[in-house]
Amino acid sequence: MFKLRNRNTATRPALAPPFEGHGPDGAERATFAAGCFWGVESAFRQVHGVLQTAVGYTGGHVPDPSYERVCRHRTGHAEAVEVWFDPALVSYAQLLETFWRTHNPTTRNRQGLDFGSQYRSAIFYHDAGQQEAAIASRDAEQQSVKRPIVTQITPASAFYRAEEYHQRYLEKHGRPGCAVTIQPPASRPWPASSGTTGAPVAGDS
Repeated sequence: MFKLRNRNTATRPALAPPFEGHGPDGAERATFAAGCFWGVESAFRQVHGVLQTAVGYTGGHVPDPSYERVCRHRTGHAEAVEVWFDPALVSYAQLLETFWRTHNPTTRNRQGLDFGSQYRSAIFYHDAGQQEAAIASRDAEQQSVKRPIVTQITPASAFYRAEEYHQRYLEKHGRPGCAVTIQPPASRPWPASSGTTGAPVAGDS
């Protein structure tokens, strides 16, 4: 599905979350946006140490957004994945590696044939440690690509769980990835250890 680019970037602050959200005991939370959330969730669910995931909407200015409203580019939200992980089994830095290898961070508001600010690349950090790690990881990743990385690194705000039919969508439909394959930046191939089968993919949602 083709969607028009959002021409109105939201500048208003995010509203408070409607609920705090709690994951498994002892787990930590990470939130990423990297294009269509179907493929992003699938990639993180393959990482050992990830205990729970949910797709949803974050980074916007409208409470309780629906998928249809997000696609009309009027809420400011990004399609995102909330990841709960066991830090004894996988580090936040390792999750960042999966994040970079699941999408192309050098295309602004676009992944493959998906256009719009809801497909932007973003890391929503939950504490100062995650912020520091995200900045360091971005700077390291920049050394391996020719084009500037446009990934936003911003504080986490309200995360609204998407409609149930979006949750674990690819697993429900027996698909290994989304329809559009995202090619890596020209300076390097995608690492084979990205946690996905073949090249990372993203596509319509």
